[in-house]
Amino acid sequence: MGSFVAGLDATVVNVALPAIQDDLGGGLAGQQWVSNAYLLTLGSLILIGGSLGDIFGERRVFALGVAGFGLASLLCAVAPSIELLVGARALQGVFGALLTPSALAVIVSAFPPDERGAAIGSWTAWSGIATVVGPFAGGWLIDAASWRWIFAINIPFVLITLVLVRAAIPAPEPHAEGRRRVDWLGAILCALGLAGPVYALVRQPQAGWLSGEVLVPLLGGVALFAAFLVHEARTPQPMLPLGLFRRRNFAVGNLETLSMYGGLSITFFFLVLFLQQVAGYDALQAGLATLPTTAVMFLLSKRFGALADRFGPRTFMGGGPLIAAAGLAWFMRAPANVDYAVDLLPGLLVFSLGLSMTVAPLTATVLADADERNAGIASGVNNAIARVAGLLAIAALGAVVAASFGSSIDRELAGRRLSPAAHQAVAAARKQTLARADTSGLPPAEARAVARAVEDASVRAFHTGMAISSVLVALGGVLGLVGIVNPRRRVAAEGCSGGQLVGVPQELGTATLTSASARAG
Repeated sequence: MGSFVAGLDATVVNVALPAIQDDLGGGLAGQQWVSNAYLLTLGSLILIGGSLGDIFGERRVFALGVAGFGLASLLCAVAPSIELLVGARALQGVFGALLTPSALAVIVSAFPPDERGAAIGSWTAWSGIATVVGPFAGGWLIDAASWRWIFAINIPFVLITLVLVRAAIPAPEPHAEGRRRVDWLGAILCALGLAGPVYALVRQPQAGWLSGEVLVPLLGGVALFAAFLVHEARTPQPMLPLGLFRRRNFAVGNLETLSMYGGLSITFFFLVLFLQQVAGYDALQAGLATLPTTAVMFLLSKRFGALADRFGPRTFMGGGPLIAAAGLAWFMRAPANVDYAVDLLPGLLVFSLGLSMTVAPLTATVLADADERNAGIASGVNNAIARVAGLLAIAALGAVVAASFGSSIDRELAGRRLSPAAHQAVAAARKQTLARADTSGLPPAEARAVARAVEDASVRAFHTGMAISSVLVALGGVLGLVGIVNPRRRVAAEGCSGGQLVGVPQELGTATLTSASARAG
């Protein structure tokens, strides 16, 4: 239930972004930060969250994560401004970083070995169900009541979860001596090193590349992240053990994760915005639009995982992303007035087929190239890279899409004299980027010209985003074909069917049990 709440918010927020923009303002930059603030703190702290569970006990850290996530959700629900909402979302990410890596460890401690496999399977299934329920339920809540309810609805689930934690999860055994230290310096350097470039990329469309508020955080963030890598290489107990990256499949698999999940994040972020702000879908329709992807993955991921176990992962990790990229390229023909059956559904089905071929073999291969005792940290690293990929991709592409949108409007309206009211309508559309212009009150001829220019610019900007997303996903496939070799040890891809889309794969259960046994012994 705790993982379900976190998964629900992760899938529903994109559907709510247009409604949040209408209520609180903030433009595209505000929408990016509502998404990115959560990803930033979650991605940069998820490794340290796992370390805290090992040091202070998974039960305690999991309960703290769930309670804090509920409190942050309440703050999101009542946020009176876009700035406070972004701050509350960042706080959600902090507690999500405690909740996510501790969830499986809690299951391992609560169930005996002969029941553990079924328990982990149920946990994975409910994480997957969250990806189905999120867009549908969130879209309905937004249309029927308010976007604020997508956060407020978490509160009863959080309270029930805390009661279950107290009643059902056994108290932890005292830790053996020699437990690990918390790598606080690494966590701080990682978080600040990521925050600087992301802030710079989000601010660039408004401030320009030469502005101090762009250059200073960009260069400062790069320097801090370099310091993080140096620190991790030297500290005896690193948050990110860099030695794992000397292993070929682990390094190549994580590079493929970075490329693939960056493309996936771009797709889902901008597709939902385009459908609502340009194509005229309501929140429920936009949420349901991507349902075929979840259905196809539910039906096919384990089957492709079993095939990868039989024939090896290389073909699936190479061919799957190339097929998915072809599906994304289909979106580049979508007009402003989208016909779902013609302009979206064929591409979604092809994309979903390719994604189903990829996620389980990719996750299993990354885990297989780590030693058994390092499977937990290997999964944590892969999970963090998937989150950071989405964070950086959305921030970077926001700048590209905004630039494409602005230049397209300038070309469309070049040489045309506009009234002050028309200039205001264009300026309002520029702040929102993917949008239709509000031309009420303008003379008919001028209204048509402005509306057409903004609509065409929105379509071109969306096509630019989908093209970049397609290239990133295809690059992941090339990396898989060129770089992946047979894994050092066998990890069943069939048991990793959700990949990092739903959290921690089954293989981590073995690693967590091994670690717990070692501590007990």
